[in-house]
Amino acid sequence: MAIQQGNTTWRKSSYSLANGDCVEVASPLPQSIAVRDSKDPQGPILGFTPGAWSSFVTTVSRRAYDF
Repeated sequence: MAIQQGNTTWRKSSYSLANGDCVEVASPLPQSIAVRDSKDPQGPILGFTPGAWSSFVTTVSRRAYDF
């Protein structure tokens, strides 16, 4: 899914580390959620459907994976 960066507002979790090691998330279009590495803001952007993103967040919130 192609994501335009333009005037996108990126946000990161309040739980992010002070050193910036985190991901940032934006909703630039109604049908896509964009995710990028905060250490490389000009780098690649991953795009997800709202349903896929919601499923991911739900799974992580339930701590289904213990990394």
